[in-house]
Amino acid sequence: MKSAFKLVGTAFAGLAIAGAAQAADPIKIATIHGLSGHPFAVFSKQLETGFAMGIEYATKGTNTVKGRPIEIISKDTQFKPDVARAALAEAYGDDEVLLAVGATSSGVTKGLLPIAQEYEKILFIDGAVADSLTGPDSNRYVFKTSRNSSMDMQAQALALKPDKNLYVATIAEDYAFGHDGIKAFKAALKGSGATIVTEEYVPQKTTDYTAATERMFNALKDKPGRKVILIYIAGGNDPMGKIQAMKPDRYDIEISTGGHILPVLPTYKRVPGMEGAIYYYYENHDNPENKWLVEQHTKRFKSPPDFFTCAGMAAGIAIVKALETAKTLDTEGLIAAMEGMSWDTPKGKMTFRKEDHQALQNMTHFKIKVDPNVKWAIPVKVREIMADEMDIPIGRTN
Repeated sequence: MKSAFKLVGTAFAGLAIAGAAQAADPIKIATIHGLSGHPFAVFSKQLETGFAMGIEYATKGTNTVKGRPIEIISKDTQFKPDVARAALAEAYGDDEVLLAVGATSSGVTKGLLPIAQEYEKILFIDGAVADSLTGPDSNRYVFKTSRNSSMDMQAQALALKPDKNLYVATIAEDYAFGHDGIKAFKAALKGSGATIVTEEYVPQKTTDYTAATERMFNALKDKPGRKVILIYIAGGNDPMGKIQAMKPDRYDIEISTGGHILPVLPTYKRVPGMEGAIYYYYENHDNPENKWLVEQHTKRFKSPPDFFTCAGMAAGIAIVKALETAKTLDTEGLIAAMEGMSWDTPKGKMTFRKEDHQALQNMTHFKIKVDPNVKWAIPVKVREIMADEMDIPIGRTN
């Protein structure tokens, strides 16, 4: 097992500090991400880069806590649930890590929850989004720094300014991320008077959206008022471009979607003026953490940090704060330190909710601007949607 799954990523080279610190036992942390075999691997690589930078930032470049070096063990899930479960079990058991961080896909991550409970060790969820990951099937060992579906969709609903004149057709991928997202969007619209006219779910890696789009057109075209297709698809294959190519404007239908990673944002140039909600865009936040991340990432990688780079850094900073403040460096000590803990990230303050360990956080309402001198569309901040503006359901309560 170890030879199959234990990979040491270049992002973590040098995290074990030389010198006197090596005399102390390292604090072992496993990252459980899909690094191959799926288009989402780009998200994972951003998470791993951001995580390493978060630990570096929070430890002021020493990568040590309480005199002990942090050792990162990186494992590739290949986006296969069975591989992911085996990798996490190996990390907790054979590698004897203090805690683990992952994963990227909501579907894969869901299968990791019982492994954390079985070993009674902490799992940080840094990338996966589905509400169910902190829901009734979760457990006290799970802490989630990533945003959740309800945050995505409540922020998206606020950006749409829903009322009785709004009619929406939704399209999402047919797995936990998509279903949880649309469920959250419907909850966010409740009481606004807006109407969901149809829901479409497509397989992951879908490339042809023609049939689903025609059904959405037919459900919307004769409605009065404002008509919107909401796209909630995490993968590539340019669903927005393909739907836009079918000319929804001939029925006065708009497209709305959340923000995305930089390689996808060039496709947003087709929809100047579109409004939505985004987790992070590097130009929209003015704080010391983001300033450092933008400067260092641009210097090291010749590009600004992306959506999931911020997510990884947020998890790294949180873990360092927990290690520094815990009375004992074990599972129970860390849980006690993290329940209710707040910390600063590149997108602003986050706070672990005590009840279900979801990190409450702000989102950003954006409007797309097209600049011919910038290769991607720019999600310009309209305003920050504060955490207390969103009524995020409590998941696990035991």
